[in-house]
Amino acid sequence: MVSLDFKASPMSVSILRVLEVVFTCITFSLVASVHHYPGAFWTWCMFSWCFCFTVTLLILFFEITTINVKLPISWDDFTCAFAMLATLMILAASIIYPVNFSCSSCGKQIGASVCSWLAFLLYAIEVGLTRARPGEISGFLSTVPGLLKVLEAFVACIIFICLDSYKYTQYPGLQWCVAVYCICFIFALLIILLTIGRLLALFPAPFNKVLTFVNVLAVLMYITAVVIWPVYSFKSNPRPDSCNTVYNCPWNKLVVISFMTCVNLIAYIVDSIYSVRLVFFVSA
Repeated sequence: MVSLDFKASPMSVSILRVLEVVFTCITFSLVASVHHYPGAFWTWCMFSWCFCFTVTLLILFFEITTINVKLPISWDDFTCAFAMLATLMILAASIIYPVNFSCSSCGKQIGASVCSWLAFLLYAIEVGLTRARPGEISGFLSTVPGLLKVLEAFVACIIFICLDSYKYTQYPGLQWCVAVYCICFIFALLIILLTIGRLLALFPAPFNKVLTFVNVLAVLMYITAVVIWPVYSFKSNPRPDSCNTVYNCPWNKLVVISFMTCVNLIAYIVDSIYSVRLVFFVSA
């Protein structure tokens, strides 16, 4: 029997989630009412707002009806990981949409951009309220290393939507970089899913040590990608003049991938520092 519980979450978090639903709904409604643009960037923005709206609404519904306590997952890990993911997705959409699809006289586009930025602030505040504090007993995904795993997976997704198969299939070096992105993304996603599914206890090896090994390996792999991707991508490939007028310029995507590769390298370095500290200093 389903019962109603309006105190399932702290009132501040519940209010934030209601506001998140409102602002993401307003955002994608405004965007849907204007011209549809083909391409990965417009699709990504629209998907981000709709996805965050839907999942946040489901979280509110599950908590009010107490269905969440019956689900075979770590609910706190799931909600914290989703808040982090939504923060990153809405942030990306809030930057991509106004840069590529708005103008000074585009009222609806400006309104959608403002609402998107407000939604981003709300999700960021939720992450700050729900993440684990030092000394607090909580799930892995609500800790800094757990949130870093969500960041690493998200950055890899941004890289994937910018990839052009025609470009990277020309050079073995770029194919290696794509392999690095895919392998590290799969490991990050696997850790997230195992945590949410409460399956870490069934892991056949010490989780902290495996996590440290994976993080250090990812750092080494990303170091090679940080060097190789720009070398092969921009070799005899200057920025074309058409990029000044075309919003979906392929050359600009190469720059985004280079930048995001550096971002993920930094994330994995910080993640490795946390893991090494946990295995060799705290546990000792």
